[in-house]
Amino acid sequence: MATQSPFSFLEGLIQNPSFPTPPAWVIEETQRRWVLLINHVLMQEPQAMQRLVRQKGRVVLAQWRNFTFKVLVTPAGLFDLAAPDAPADLSLVLSESSPMRLAQALLQGEKPAVRIEGDVQLAAEINWLADNLRWDVEDDLSRIVGDAPAHLLMQALSTAYTALRQFLGQRVASRSDLPSSTGDAA
Repeated sequence: MATQSPFSFLEGLIQNPSFPTPPAWVIEETQRRWVLLINHVLMQEPQAMQRLVRQKGRVVLAQWRNFTFKVLVTPAGLFDLAAPDAPADLSLVLSESSPMRLAQALLQGEKPAVRIEGDVQLAAEINWLADNLRWDVEDDLSRIVGDAPAHLLMQALSTAYTALRQFLGQRVASRSDLPSSTGDAA
């Protein structure tokens, strides 16, 4: 197996000053970490795993811009990275191309627009996961730093999150208050 030099990433940065594509090994390792996180959250919800067991062997492709993430449902009701050449049973393509608008929609609690193609039952199970699975960060954090510090940290993060949502809401409202340039003068 050929390995890629870690310096090829820097060479790409110099040759192409726009955002370079990271090396394949960085992408794969990042995707493996996402799979571990998703599986950690799934293991805290047995009903989610039971629902996924019915879809074992199915491949889900998630795509946003030029980023792709292809996972396989395992017989245990968890996910694993799928082979790059594995055909997808379900494709989920995020329609929003702007990272800022996507982040803003997510911070406001909205689901982003997604184009869905493929198996309807698998799509229904993935939608159920998106609606019902939540990561209990405070519980995981309390195992590391203790209950009280974890609770205080989560309260601080919640306050910051609320302030950010309010700030973004005010910015959106102030932009909608501006007169339009179509000649709608009062």
